[in-house]
Amino acid sequence: MGLFSFIKGAGKKLFGSKEETAPAEEKAQLKASALLSHVQALGLPFNSLKVSVKDDGVVMVTGEVAQQADSEKIVLALGNVDGVETVDNQMSVTEPAPEARYHTVAEGDWLSKISDKYYGDPMKYNVIFEANKPMLKDPDEIYPGQVLRIPNL
Repeated sequence: MGLFSFIKGAGKKLFGSKEETAPAEEKAQLKASALLSHVQALGLPFNSLKVSVKDDGVVMVTGEVAQQADSEKIVLALGNVDGVETVDNQMSVTEPAPEARYHTVAEGDWLSKISDKYYGDPMKYNVIFEANKPMLKDPDEIYPGQVLRIPNL
């Protein structure tokens, strides 16, 4: 739980003119709805989930998930969206576990290079790839500014 920072101008283009041109009182609700639909479309598991947009770029997520990894993936799915700068994770986890580390992808990064940095073995890149599914569909499709889960071994 806590605050997670992301690069506001990087990530999936989820908000369109409908969200951006809406009156102020509707804008936050439309963005929250789009973010919740995004999490649902990825098939990320949760028992209950509520997404709200507090300020421009600040998202709060509450609810309950079974595992720590589920919570972390939901936060990353919400944060790796263009226009989101901070995710305030207030979800409860029924089976707590140690939190994963996180890595913000820099220009020139690839999964084997990141794996070598955290695990001392570039061949463990698949651990990072699997830990970031379904947000990652291909190990070669990461981008600068994207935040990845780096699970503990």
